[in-house]
Amino acid sequence: MTSDKFLPSRRGFLGLAGGAALLAANVGPARAQKVATRAKIVILGAGAAGTALANRLVERLEGAEITIVDGRAQHWYQPGFTLIAAGLKPADYSVSQTAEWLPAGVTLVAEYAAEIDPEARTVTTAGGTKLQYDYLVTAPGLSLDWDAVEGFDLGMVGRDGIGAVYAGPDYAAKTWAEMDRFTSEGGKAVFFRPATEMKCAGAPLKYTFLTEDYASRKGNRDKVEIEYWNPSGALFGVPIVAEKVRMLFGDRGIGTQMRMVLKRMDPGRKVLTFEDADGIEHETDYDFTNVIPPQRAPEVIRQSGLSWADKWVDQGWVEVDQYTLRHNRYPNVFACGDVAGVPKGKTAASAKWQVPVVEDHLVAQIAGDTTDTTYNGYTSCPLITRVGRAMLIEFDYNNLTPSFPGVIAPLEELWISWLMKEVALKATYNAMLRGKA
Repeated sequence: MTSDKFLPSRRGFLGLAGGAALLAANVGPARAQKVATRAKIVILGAGAAGTALANRLVERLEGAEITIVDGRAQHWYQPGFTLIAAGLKPADYSVSQTAEWLPAGVTLVAEYAAEIDPEARTVTTAGGTKLQYDYLVTAPGLSLDWDAVEGFDLGMVGRDGIGAVYAGPDYAAKTWAEMDRFTSEGGKAVFFRPATEMKCAGAPLKYTFLTEDYASRKGNRDKVEIEYWNPSGALFGVPIVAEKVRMLFGDRGIGTQMRMVLKRMDPGRKVLTFEDADGIEHETDYDFTNVIPPQRAPEVIRQSGLSWADKWVDQGWVEVDQYTLRHNRYPNVFACGDVAGVPKGKTAASAKWQVPVVEDHLVAQIAGDTTDTTYNGYTSCPLITRVGRAMLIEFDYNNLTPSFPGVIAPLEELWISWLMKEVALKATYNAMLRGKA
């Protein structure tokens, strides 16, 4: 679906992007002699973080009883959802089977966790199975709180101008069908993000840019009005990136409404209602919208006593040290991936850097040792700005941290950054799942 005029550049960069993926797939940690142990380790969640950790632990421990708990049979490659919703990949591009990524020697309990008792060191599944643990790693991802969007249900997606990219591969495909129709017919598109922490905070911006780009490619830009309603005073958490996005929105004629939080929607009237910082409601009509709900820790985490009590209290992220990812009150409990209560890091790229930290601290603790391995807050967002162009935004707790200084400028719309997203990223992700990156 990419325009032919870009193909020479694509061929020129393909080798570099593929080389980056190959490098990531083959550079793994140096393995020391295995630590002998009879420890019972339970990992909640077989997503990016949980699966990667399971694969790495079997290489580090001899005799450990490792159990991973997850009731979803499918593994979703979530970075692909935006590509599906842009008509660039089919829905099955992001779908594989959970069991196929797990190594021999790891037991999969194909149920969701229903209760965690950190004092008794037990996890109880929805089916009533009780698992005793010596060490617990919480990596169940996060929950999309669709019920918090009054007037919406998932059955609406794919018709009457309603999309929901985050909901899953099939919903992303339905969203593409509506976006394709909208950019052909014209009208008003309204995009937004929730006020909670969220996975890949750049995704709502990406889809806004892509919708504008498709309208332009079809020669229909003058028939399309696009607005982005933002819950805070900045369009991105890193100030220099927020300013760049603001400038691009201005250049592309995308209007903004700041400090606005979605309260409800009326699909019959095609109206969204937002609330400003003073509690005043504002209505706006739409012909196309991408619904993104508030995002929280899964209920089993929020009810476990493992969440922060003094911050993110409405969201329930696990209370861990932001550098070691070890729980502040239960030293045998860790968190990685979206559920970790740290200032940054709800992306697969964050999970890639968090998992080795949890691995090293867990193995060292089992061996009666310590480690100075830390997580610095690294996260990455290939921020798509149009088909064939993206900015590779990388940052940690404090600053931008470009991996390719002098080669890939983080605030430039580049083909190579696009190819990192479209071509190299999935190979790197798969290598991470196998514990090889």
